[in-house]
Amino acid sequence: MNTKAKIMFAAMFFSLFAFVVFIAVALGQSAATVDIKSKEGVGSYLADSKGMALYYYKMDSAGKSMCAGGCAERWPVFYADKVTVPAGLKAEDFGTITRDDGKKQTTYKGMPLYYFAGDKNPGDTNGQNVYNVWFVMAP
Repeated sequence: MNTKAKIMFAAMFFSLFAFVVFIAVALGQSAATVDIKSKEGVGSYLADSKGMALYYYKMDSAGKSMCAGGCAERWPVFYADKVTVPAGLKAEDFGTITRDDGKKQTTYKGMPLYYFAGDKNPGDTNGQNVYNVWFVMAP
């Protein structure tokens, strides 16, 4: 292989390597849009980009999740590296905590956000007022 061919091969290899690294980084990051939805009997609430309601747990405190084990199975965490928000919400109101189980969780005004496993379709709010401690997150 002559010098020109070696240089071209190295350049192609480097380009392929850079592309693979770029894709790996892009796939490792998650971004989500949080929206404001409204439903009769519930009022306005936060939802993800698919329309799935986001909840808070009354037993949590700002920056601290108290939902673990079986609770976390029924109430999966909502997490996104980056949250995009519409008019009416402030991006700085969203943050991230690291839970006791090591998982990251997105917060709104300090309160951890969850999904409800009983919500199957966009617009479902079946977790509203469960045990008088779970509620959709109002904007």
